[in-house]
Order: sequence, then C-alpha cells, then structure tokens
Amino acid sequence: MKNQTCCFTGHRNIPANKYATIQKRLESEIVNLIHQDVRNFCTGGALGFDTMAALAVLKLKEEFPHIRLILILPCKNQTVGWNEADKKIYGQILRQADKAVYTSENYFNGCMQKRNRDLVVNSGVCICYLTSEKGGTFYTVNYAKQQGLRVVNLA
Repeated sequence: MKNQTCCFTGHRNIPANKYATIQKRLESEIVNLIHQDVRNFCTGGALGFDTMAALAVLKLKEEFPHIRLILILPCKNQTVGWNEADKKIYGQILRQADKAVYTSENYFNGCMQKRNRDLVVNSGVCICYLTSEKGGTFYTVNYAKQQGLRVVNLA
C-alpha cells in the first residue's frame, strides 16, 4: 500500500508570483505518479501547499477517477482562527475527499507533528514545497528521507 501512496507537505505561504508555476509542476508530478500506479494521495489539510495539493488531486480525479484523496487531519478544530474564505475551501475539500482521518479530537501541542508523521509512515513518495531549513515542513521532509521515501521538492 505504501508504494501506492503519496503524501504532500509544504509551507503555508506560497509566493503569489510562483503559484501558477508550482501548481503546474504539482499536477505534472501527480500525473507521473498515477502512471506509476500511485493511487492514494494524502494531505494534512493545512493552508497553503496542502490546500493546493488537495485541489490538484480533486481536479485530476475527473481524468483519473480511480485515485483517492485522503485527508490526514491533526484535529477537528483545525480551522479555528482561519478566515471565512479559507474555511469554505477547506469544507469543500473535506466534503469531496474520499476519506478523512483525524489524529486527535482536539488541538494539543504536538498534534501537527503527529499528523505529519502519520502522513509519512503511510507513504512511499513525498511531494513537497520546501524553501526553508526550519519549521514543520523541514521536519516532515527530513523525517520522510529518514523513512526512505522518495522526496520531490517543487521549490
């Protein structure tokens, strides 16, 4: 199952002038993986790259209906503090996802890291958008490398 699963991790802030280029590369990498029999695509539901990845998978499901979007979410109240537009997109993604798994009922210090580890341990490939050597994305990419995942950085 791991060899049929890809996880995504990336920064919450995507530069507006790079968004279209990253999105195009992301969709291309997903299609390449689909042709290699990857069918499960997992994202953590965060703002930024996670949302971009989820929307790309949902778009590609129209052409490749056998692929699945699986959300590995840190807690049920993840969107506390988000603006209404972001909450609306999150809700649409949640409704269209094939499966949603919560690693915790409520937020606690460390629930995001738990979510990130769960994304990695169930995957064989990690597509990321990593531009900084600090923070959650950096930790997750290093963990993915330690676990032997093939990592594709779109940055």
